[in-house]
Amino acid sequence: MSSVSLLSAHSYDLPLLKASLEKLLEPLGGIKSFVQPGQRVLLKPNLLTGSRPTKECVTRPEMVYCVAQLVKEAGGTPFLGDSPAFGTARGVALANGYGSIIEALGLEVVEFKGKRYSHDSDHFDHLRLSKEVMDADVVINLPKVKSHVQLSLTLGVKNLFGCVPGKMKAWWHMEAGKDADRFGEMLVETARAIAPNLTIIDGIIAHQGNGPSSGEPRDLGILGASSDVFALDCAMIELLKLSPSSIPTWVAQKRLGLISKVADIEFPLCHPTQLQVNDWQLPHKTMPIDFGLPRVIRSTFKHLYIRLVREPLKIS
Repeated sequence: MSSVSLLSAHSYDLPLLKASLEKLLEPLGGIKSFVQPGQRVLLKPNLLTGSRPTKECVTRPEMVYCVAQLVKEAGGTPFLGDSPAFGTARGVALANGYGSIIEALGLEVVEFKGKRYSHDSDHFDHLRLSKEVMDADVVINLPKVKSHVQLSLTLGVKNLFGCVPGKMKAWWHMEAGKDADRFGEMLVETARAIAPNLTIIDGIIAHQGNGPSSGEPRDLGILGASSDVFALDCAMIELLKLSPSSIPTWVAQKRLGLISKVADIEFPLCHPTQLQVNDWQLPHKTMPIDFGLPRVIRSTFKHLYIRLVREPLKIS
């Protein structure tokens, strides 16, 4: 059975947070079960935007700092990377208060560059993913618990969409985004291809309502971790008391035979029912997946769309 570690945590104070993370990872074998001396370890937070630093819509820098410390203690070399829709990873990180931890840890920040990778699935024979992610010895996925106006909820699986180069994100929103089921399947296949070694979700202060950035902070007081990103997402959906069938990524992972039942998951610390939230706020109004891309972006990617459709190499 896949194992998901959940616990109650209420502070980003560095010593307290580090202690919480150590307790969280202990049932999974601790950080040394995932990181060996000499390995390069990608820390992949949610660096969505630099424009709303007080709205808790990105992974907190304290989380990255404490996880990076644990990686260093295990003998690994942590580095930070993401592919924000707008701006650079470094720029968005600095706007959200990451500057001091980047300096204190000597943390390298990489900008993701894409490469085509073959992928074995019925609908996606290749995916364009970040080379920096695929070349890392270890990937630690650090999502934020958030509502999402297009996908209802964004957790561990959706956070890995940040490993798709920025221009391809816009293309996917135009093409796969025409169908929520197809878009959800692409997200799941992306997560399956990357196969993060560890996912630790930041739910101490979450973001609810009209996420991923226009909602409001919510004190949730939860940390979660698993080597199985699909099991962790499944557990969080149960914890938030949401209908799984309303979450496109859950629908896709169920269809693909991945973990979709809480009964198939082992919980060595807290069970989702022990931490359950009764009043989580979903978006007030959902939006189409393609979110009405600005005309300039549609124009920019029109030639790419036509070329990909006409070429024998298939996106689907």
